[in-house]
Amino acid sequence: MANSMVYTLTAEQAAQLKDILERRGWEMSVVPYSIFKASGEKVSVVAYESGKLVVQGKNAQDFIEFTLEPEILHTFGTLLPPEPSAEDLSPHGGIDESGKGDFFGPLVIAGVCVDEKIASALRQIGVCDSKLVTSSKKIFALAEEIRKAAEGHFNIVLLRPETYNRLYNNIGNLNRLLAWGHARTIENLLDLVPDCPRMLSDKFGDESLIRRALMEKGRKIILDQKVRAESDVAVAAASILARDYFLRQMNKLSETLGVELPRGGGPQVKIIGRQLLEKHGPGVFESCSKLHFKTYTELLNETR
Repeated sequence: MANSMVYTLTAEQAAQLKDILERRGWEMSVVPYSIFKASGEKVSVVAYESGKLVVQGKNAQDFIEFTLEPEILHTFGTLLPPEPSAEDLSPHGGIDESGKGDFFGPLVIAGVCVDEKIASALRQIGVCDSKLVTSSKKIFALAEEIRKAAEGHFNIVLLRPETYNRLYNNIGNLNRLLAWGHARTIENLLDLVPDCPRMLSDKFGDESLIRRALMEKGRKIILDQKVRAESDVAVAAASILARDYFLRQMNKLSETLGVELPRGGGPQVKIIGRQLLEKHGPGVFESCSKLHFKTYTELLNETR
């Protein structure tokens, strides 16, 4: 790709990009006929009043692939190749989860089995790692397309907060809990696609944790874990389905509690946590949050 690229932005997109770059510490200035110029490490971005956006510099491609496309344009043309790799095309399954780092909400584990036809279809609709998609609407739209393309070849395991907390108390370790959820998803997938020969997941712990949690069917397959497994089309599709289900469950919890529940575990989580604690008492967290997070202990300690 050339080191200078031109895009067209709406006024709203330009304002959003400016806000993102300012918050990330880019050097901001103005040149003639521009809304702003932003300079980062070996890349500069100029948004013109005409709507034209010019991206230049040695790191232009990284900026486009990891900031402009996923966060502003919500397109993914260069994030993953539209043509799947040979590894993508081989029959296999991918597993991923959503919610493990979020104080509020459930843990969701999803699995997708692909063959040549499904893998090609998933690449063509723009499937990529869900962490690169910042728009909830885009997640919902992609998930709908995945469910159509992989009909009968996917499974979702939902651990609502009450179930999650009960299992964590029994298991006592997050990696073992994740392994249990991955194993259940694999077993469910093998009920749907009995001849799937291999399963791939992101590496979160010793592979033996998952293998010990598998039952008879699951112990017969090849089980792989690798760092950044979301580059694989099946794992990427699973990551989007898991995020889709997690976000929908968060919306339901928010509606039930009458407050929008934030993601993650940052300051806003504590602000909302204090509001819930004041309104409903400490018992509210059992049905909406993960009680082993230190956030829970800190919130309770503030009331003593």
